[in-house]
Amino acid sequence: MTTNRALDVQVKRVYDDPEPADGARVLVDRLWPRGLAKDRAGLDAWDKEPAPSDELRRWYGHDPARFEEFADRYRQELTTADGLAALDRLRDRARTGRLTLLTATKDLPHSHATVLADVLTSGRA
Repeated sequence: MTTNRALDVQVKRVYDDPEPADGARVLVDRLWPRGLAKDRAGLDAWDKEPAPSDELRRWYGHDPARFEEFADRYRQELTTADGLAALDRLRDRARTGRLTLLTATKDLPHSHATVLADVLTSGRA
């Protein structure tokens, strides 16, 4: 019999100082954050693959009025072969302890990282 342990996934800004409780810190943005030195980021990995496509990111433009449609479109992108492989990698990391998804976005509640965290913890795209 296998048991499914709930995954511990949180979302933070990459500009926030790393904390011991962060666990594995993975940047999930396609572009490197402006003005951030790589040694200051405290990353365990930079995984561009689960980030939204450039086309979707540009369409969304961080407009909260478009967030629900953005989230639906982004979930669709995560069902591709590349998206599913990226989800598997992130879930594997989360199974060993807390996973902190990092993004440069200022508005965390309306970010792709928040959608990604929900997909990882809910088990569905």
